[in-house]
Amino acid sequence: MQDTTQLASIDLGSNSFRLEIGRFEHQHLHRIEYIKETVRLGGGLDANRHLSLEAMQRGWDCLARFSERLKNFKKKQVRVVATQTLREAKNRDVFLARGQEILGHPIDVISGKEEARLIYVGVSHLLPQSSERRLVIDIGGRSTELILGQGYTPQVMESYRVGSVTWSMKYFAGGNVSKESFHLAEIAAKAVLDETLGTYTKQHWDNVYGSSGTVGAIADILGGLGYPMQTISRSGLLEIKDILQKSGRIERVRLEGLKDDRRAVLCGGLSVLCALFDLLEINTLLVADGALRQGVLYDMIEREHNATDVRSNTVARMTRSFNIDVQQARRVTAIAQTLFEQIMPKQDITASQSLMRKLGWAAQLHEIGRHIAHSDYHKHGAYILENIDAVGFAQYELHRLGLLVLGHKGKLKKLETHLSNAAFTSQLLALRLAIIACHARIDPDWSPAQLTKTNHILTLQIPAEWLQTYPQSAHLLKQEVEAWQKTTWVFELKIAT
Repeated sequence: MQDTTQLASIDLGSNSFRLEIGRFEHQHLHRIEYIKETVRLGGGLDANRHLSLEAMQRGWDCLARFSERLKNFKKKQVRVVATQTLREAKNRDVFLARGQEILGHPIDVISGKEEARLIYVGVSHLLPQSSERRLVIDIGGRSTELILGQGYTPQVMESYRVGSVTWSMKYFAGGNVSKESFHLAEIAAKAVLDETLGTYTKQHWDNVYGSSGTVGAIADILGGLGYPMQTISRSGLLEIKDILQKSGRIERVRLEGLKDDRRAVLCGGLSVLCALFDLLEINTLLVADGALRQGVLYDMIEREHNATDVRSNTVARMTRSFNIDVQQARRVTAIAQTLFEQIMPKQDITASQSLMRKLGWAAQLHEIGRHIAHSDYHKHGAYILENIDAVGFAQYELHRLGLLVLGHKGKLKKLETHLSNAAFTSQLLALRLAIIACHARIDPDWSPAQLTKTNHILTLQIPAEWLQTYPQSAHLLKQEVEAWQKTTWVFELKIAT
C-alpha cells in the first residue's frame, strides 16, 4: 500500500454507526475524519429477531450520509463491517442489499470472535508498545467482547451476547432505574459472563483496557465527578450506580459528561461493566483510544500483503486441525491457481489477486469434510466452512469458500444460481480441473494444458499424446465436459496434434 493512501472503515454497531477515515503514511495511520451517528439499530430487533422497517430506515439514512463522504473512494480503500444486530437479524439480507446499494461497497457481517480480534488490533496499534499482558473489554449494544493479548497479537478472543442496548431494554425499560433493576441486570450479566472465569481472571493479565462506547461514556462521567481522566475505578462505578438508583428515572439524571445519545443505554452498559469488575476482580480499567473501526483499517493494510494476512494463517491452522492431506492440497492449489491465472480478469489487478488468493484457500481446504466422512465429504466441507468461526474471515467470505468446496465435485446444478458470476465460475472450473489433474495424488504433468475463456465458453487445450499417456485423466475430463453441458456455460476440450 502506497504512502498517503486514504482508507475508510465503517462500523455498523447495534447502537451507533461510525465512519473512520485515515491516511496511511510512513507505516502509520493518521486520522483525517471521524463521524459517529446514533442509529439504535439493535433497538429495532424484535423477539423473533426481525429488524423493524423504522430501524432499517434509520440505518439506510445514515449510510446515505456516509456515502456522500466516500464518493471518491475506490472499493479497495473502504471496508464496512456489521456486528451483533446483523449477525442475529433474520431479515438482515433486506438491510444489507439496500445498504450496499446506497454505499456502493459490500458490507461484511463478521463473527463475534472476528469482531474481538479486530477490536484488539485497533486497541493495540494505538497503545504504546510493551510486553505487558493485556485484557481488552468492549461493551457494545448487543454483545461484549473480551480479548487477551500481548503486543499486536490477540491470543484469546470471545464474544458474549450481553450489551448496553439489550440490557437497558430488558432491565431498565421505559427509563426506570432502581436498586432492584441493577441487581437483576448484574445477576443476569454474570450468568452470561461467568464462563470467563478461569480464562480471563487477573492472573492472565497485567492491565485492563476498555474500548468504545460504554467505556468511553462512563469514563466521561467519572471525569466530570472529579476522578482521574481516562480511568475507570471500582469506587467510581459504585458512585455512578448510586446516583442513577436514587434518580428513579434516567431522564432525571444530570451528570456532567453524560451525552444525550448515551442516556438511554447507560444503565444497561453500566450493569454489564459492574458484572465484569466483580467476576474478573478488576480494580482499575484504562480507556483505550483504539476500537473496532481502527482495527479494520490496520487489517486492510495487512491484507495488502499476503504474508501478513491473518486469513492465510487461519487456513494453515485449519489444515492442521482437520488433518488435511497437505501435499494433496499443495498440488491442487498450484494447478488451480495456474489455470485461473490464464483466464482471470485483467482489468483490476488487485481484485484478480484477491480472487486468486481465495481460490488458493478453497483448494487448500477442499478436503476439509473428510474429517467427518469420506462419503459426500464436499457437502460436509461446505457445512463446516459455513458454520466455523474462522479468524480474519467475514461470513460472506466463508460462504464463498463453502460454495467452491461444495462445487469442487459432483453435479453443477446445486450451484446454478451462482454460475451467473463469471469470476466465481472461473474459480470453480479451475478448482475442478485441478482436482482432476491430481486425482492420482501425485504431482501431475499438467504443463501442456492451456485454459482460455471467451464470453461463456471455456476451452482447455491439451495435446493428444498427453491424453493417450493419461487415459484416466482423459476420461475424467470428458465427464467434466458433460457436466458443464447442463449449465449456461460451455466447457470444451481442444485437442492439439
